[in-house]
Amino acid sequence: MRCLICHEEIIPKITWANFWSVPEKEVLCAVCKSQFQPLKPGCTLCFREGENGVCEDCQWWEKTHPGLLAKNTSVFQYNEFAKDFVARWKYRGDYILLEALQWHVVEHFSRMRNLDCIMAPIPLSEERFSERGFNQSEAIIYLLNQRSHSLFERRNSEKQSKKGRYARISSNNPFKLTQSVRQPVILVDDIYTTGTTVRHAASLLKQKGCPAVTSFTIFR
Repeated sequence: MRCLICHEEIIPKITWANFWSVPEKEVLCAVCKSQFQPLKPGCTLCFREGENGVCEDCQWWEKTHPGLLAKNTSVFQYNEFAKDFVARWKYRGDYILLEALQWHVVEHFSRMRNLDCIMAPIPLSEERFSERGFNQSEAIIYLLNQRSHSLFERRNSEKQSKKGRYARISSNNPFKLTQSVRQPVILVDDIYTTGTTVRHAASLLKQKGCPAVTSFTIFR
């Protein structure tokens, strides 16, 4: 078996614990696995590391747009290795790379899963979908073995990744809600940066009577 990221051969470790059983299938080498840094406890609302209680950003959101997002849960730091991973997976279409993170992503998601919630991906514009061939948010939901509910359409194809912080948080809502929801919703995306994207989506849901909105992202 070779590492999904660097393609180096993975040599299974045989220990007394697994000597009499078939070792679990490894998809990452030890070096690549060590580059994904799990997030440590931080902001109680957005998972930002190094915070005690609620961070300044979330305090600002709660002051200016109160009650939109109950909580965000993320898995890994968005470090340089993660940025390269996302570039290969999302922008260069190496779809299978996401399988490298399945165990960690599923394990973290299981801690927040509410059976009454429905899973909603952040939508792509038709232009972006045509470029990539898949919606990264839907891919994460499928990785979690959950049903994806398409609740939104995107009004424009403007790239959030090209915007600075101020431009992001002051941007107009790019989404349109296509149906009302009376159940709690978990919004799913690949990266939480400023929290603007998920709060744009959450605001539309709350306006139409959704009782609670949380979000789940792989990177923060």
